[in-house]
Amino acid sequence: MIRSVLLAAVVASASLTSPAFGQGSGPVVDLRSPAAAEAANVIDVFHAALARADVAAALAVLADDVLIFEAGHVERSKSEYASHHAPADAAYASAVPSKLQKRTAVADADVAWVTSESRATGRYKDKAVDQLATETMMLRKTVDGWRIIHIHWSSRPAPK
Repeated sequence: MIRSVLLAAVVASASLTSPAFGQGSGPVVDLRSPAAAEAANVIDVFHAALARADVAAALAVLADDVLIFEAGHVERSKSEYASHHAPADAAYASAVPSKLQKRTAVADADVAWVTSESRATGRYKDKAVDQLATETMMLRKTVDGWRIIHIHWSSRPAPK
């Protein structure tokens, strides 16, 4: 608990400007250490897999006991996510491009905390989409590398 509070305090501090992972120029990205960069890369792998509609690849970077909060719903494991929202998330992500706007990543030896802000624009199910999204992910270092243990997603319509 104390580690989580300390990580949250560090994440809340100022960001640095640098280019990101192929999302175009301009996002504000602050990767506080090489371990934080590794953890952030796992999140990029997760999102890229969803954007390709490759659910299996997205699931591969989740811990078995992942806890996912989205729109007031909770999924308490990788298998629950796989059988419920993962296919819909992949369908959406493959139809509506998302561009990273801001990210901060902090890590210690075995836990990482990554916050991201993005904007998704496009069409989904014949409806225009223009959403601002916030995301918090926590990762745990395992013998197989970083695995996502918690996701909290929130979004809202972009201002007109």
